[in-house]
Order: sequence, then C-alpha cells, then structure tokens
Amino acid sequence: MELVWRGLTEAFRLLISGDREVWQIAYLTIRVSGVATLLSILLGIPCGAVLGLGKFPGKSLLQSLVNSAMGLPPVVVGLWISLLLWRSGPLGNLGLMYTPIALVVAQVVIATPRVAALTMAGVMQVENGIAEQITSLGASRVQQVYLILKQAWLSLIAASMAGFGAVVAEVGAAMAVGGNIRGQTRVLSTAIVLEINKGNFDIAIALSFILLSLSYLVALTLTVLQRRRLM
Repeated sequence: MELVWRGLTEAFRLLISGDREVWQIAYLTIRVSGVATLLSILLGIPCGAVLGLGKFPGKSLLQSLVNSAMGLPPVVVGLWISLLLWRSGPLGNLGLMYTPIALVVAQVVIATPRVAALTMAGVMQVENGIAEQITSLGASRVQQVYLILKQAWLSLIAASMAGFGAVVAEVGAAMAVGGNIRGQTRVLSTAIVLEINKGNFDIAIALSFILLSLSYLVALTLTVLQRRRLM
C-alpha cells in the first residue's frame, strides 16, 4: 500500500512540477491514440453500417471476419505492420518505422474491427425494430440508413469508447512498430513497461495513474454525450 501511495504522490509531483518528459509522453499518447481513434471511427462506422444493413453475397463471411478481428493480438498486428514498414519491406522506402505514424497505423488496425463490429451489432438491432416502420413512411434508402444510424447513436458512442480503450493502453504493437524511443515514440503504456523493467515501480505507478486518468476523462466525455442523447 505504501508503494501505491508513493506512486500516487509521484504522479501529482510530476504533473504539478511540469516534468517536461512526462508531459511530452502524455501529449504523444493523446495525439497518437486520438488520431487513431478518429480514423478507426471514420473507417469502422461506415464498414459496420454496410455489414449490418447491406444485402450482398458473402455478407455472413465478412461479418464473421470482422467479429473475429476484434480478438487480433496486438503484438501480431505490430509484427505484420513492422514487416511492411521495415527498411527491406514493401513500404520501407516511406521511412515510417519507429515514428508516431507507425503507431497510428498499428492502432487503427487494432481499433477499426472493434468499432465496425459494435456498429454492425447496433444498427442490426435498431433495424429489426424500425425498418418496416421507416419503409412504410416512404423513406428512401439513404434516409433509412441515416435514421437507423441516428437511432443507434448510443451504440456508436460505445463503439468509439471501445476503439479508444483498445489503443490507449496497448503495448505489444507500440513496442514492435515504435520501439519506445525517448522523445519520439514513447507513450504512457510503453513508458510504464520500461519503468517496471528498470525497477522504478513508484514512477511506473505514477504513469499508470496518469494513463487511468486520461482514459477516465475520455470515457466521462463520451458518457456525457450518451446522457445528453437520452435526455
């Protein structure tokens, strides 16, 4: 318990004192995970809507692939992306390995299936209840999709929360494609692992409190949006 208290005290000290490295790590975490979550939403919600509302051959196969992709091990994602971005890889000439962009790419691959699968489930649930009613009112297909997505707003918020949660604390892929380079690709999750390996448990606990606080603030913001939608 004493170690936890020291870690909490250290977290306040690092933040209040304006420790440059800690703020830099926190900022990079917010920037990378925020961009990755936004891109996964832009990709995952349309994909989930198509899979949930569309009618085409192979739909069941694609749905099962998206659902199974939710369980992709992050370290495996990191491995394959690093193979693509490595100097001798197909995209090695872009020079993206061990950069924040590589972190974003890995996180997008991890988060997009989660956003798509939850969106798909949400719109399918709504469609079963109001599809016939919307059709009877003479709505076009575009209007139907819009109204269904509007009704599934809470599911879309939940999908966004799941996408952010999947990437903000991710370690395996971040290590593989980012390398945990100080001042360049070190984010809160990889910094915590580094401090644990060094035996600096008080600093690791301090960073974990900062990461938990960040996650809570994002979750709180999205929860407020959910409550406003219900009001």
